[in-house]
Amino acid sequence: MTPVAEGRPPVPFFLARPPAFPPGPGVVVLMEGTGISPQLLRVCERLAAEGYVALAPDLFHHLGGSDPDRLPEQFLALQREDALADIRACVAELRELGATTVGLTGFCMGGRLTYEAATDAVDVDAAAPFYGARIGRRLGEPRCPLLCFFGGTDEYVPGDEIAAVQVHHPGRVVVYPEAGHGFMRDGSPSYDEPAATDAWRRLLDFFAEHLH
Repeated sequence: MTPVAEGRPPVPFFLARPPAFPPGPGVVVLMEGTGISPQLLRVCERLAAEGYVALAPDLFHHLGGSDPDRLPEQFLALQREDALADIRACVAELRELGATTVGLTGFCMGGRLTYEAATDAVDVDAAAPFYGARIGRRLGEPRCPLLCFFGGTDEYVPGDEIAAVQVHHPGRVVVYPEAGHGFMRDGSPSYDEPAATDAWRRLLDFFAEHLH
């Protein structure tokens, strides 16, 4: 089955379920602008190994589904309203499956959407965006606990934007000075093992505090 936002097509998703679920906490994992990727699915599997049911929707389904040959066309064509409606549908799907709490995380485009969902009254219990561009230009008030991650040498997120997020959300921003964009993307040249290892630990600690 796929979650359905009212009046919209159903959202296809990847689901990683821990052995003891349900009940338990859940996490919606939002993709980069490059679409559904093996790295994203590995994040879901790692979360499931920690006891979270993890759901990763294909937010490009309105545009025919994630297609590496159609980038950046799909990234530019995705409508914010469609993405937020899909995120709401996925949160509702996790709760229907038996999730007692739901967290939200995402990378790059998914990081920005994680932040926008948290500040747009999407019903989640915690949100942790990774290197979302333009967050510093769209600052708002989150409706849930928030923890933001950035790389200090990110070519897509200028330092002044990161600084603006730090000022607006004191104590809720982690910056790795030597890491660039995509530092969590294992298997790629952008992967930064020290930053990724520390960020994963902080993410699990954050979710443990707010989802259990």
